[in-house]
Amino acid sequence: MDEKGGGLIPLRDYRPSGATPYITVALILLNLGAFFYTLTFSDSNLVRLDRCIWEQTFGQPAPGYSASLYRRFGVGCLYPVTERDAFVIQYGLISAEFLSGKDLPPYVDPLPIWVTLVTAMFLHGGWLHLLGNMLYLWIFGDNVEAAMGRVRFVLFYLLCGVGAAFLQMAVMPRSTVPMIGASGAIAGVLGAYLVLFPWARVLTLVPLFFFLQLVEVPALLYLGAWFALQLFSGMVDLGGVQGVAWFAHIGGFLTGAVLVLLLKKRHVVPGLVAWLRGQGPM
Repeated sequence: MDEKGGGLIPLRDYRPSGATPYITVALILLNLGAFFYTLTFSDSNLVRLDRCIWEQTFGQPAPGYSASLYRRFGVGCLYPVTERDAFVIQYGLISAEFLSGKDLPPYVDPLPIWVTLVTAMFLHGGWLHLLGNMLYLWIFGDNVEAAMGRVRFVLFYLLCGVGAAFLQMAVMPRSTVPMIGASGAIAGVLGAYLVLFPWARVLTLVPLFFFLQLVEVPALLYLGAWFALQLFSGMVDLGGVQGVAWFAHIGGFLTGAVLVLLLKKRHVVPGLVAWLRGQGPM
């Protein structure tokens, strides 16, 4: 299950961080590196996995199972997937597998099953999925990193990804669809940015019918609308038909909005907190 978003496209913000965002850049490079590594696996060569063990254990279809592909290349319990899909199934986060503690083939052994909480954050389903996530991380990550410091920002990023994953698993605990992508962790960055800099201006590309319009909007409006879209989409798509981990976005965003208050530098006053205290926009 890809973690994707939708709606308006941010192009940049107008708040200089005042520091080189080493961790933000490193995270982008790690995501790019992981994606290029997945491209070393063939999307045409097939491998066969055991569907019966998945169906008998969880009562759900095996991950990556395609009826049409099975009719052509399947044999008994063995169903075909591409090498690349097998890698995603192996290192993506599968709710039913993770919550049961049962590592089914393709195994991550000798690593424990919980490692997929982390590995799934660095896997992406395609170029659009990857580049969209990295755009958000590049625009909003530097300021959040500067407000926390490098070590705390690494911890923050990972915890947001974990919070995102657990909310998605709570909503769909029996799912055997792999959840992959950095969107949950990056949603945490967005939540933190909204708390820290609600009045920062964000240059946004707005599609209006057949035209594109550039508009500057406050982060409070842009990120608030983004979160509202995730919440609405999640409620509409509770069955996960669209293949998007909406509740991972929601969980990551809420985790980030809370954690930033605990992990920010002592002298940093979140703009949203100052506003709620009646100190005006900051």
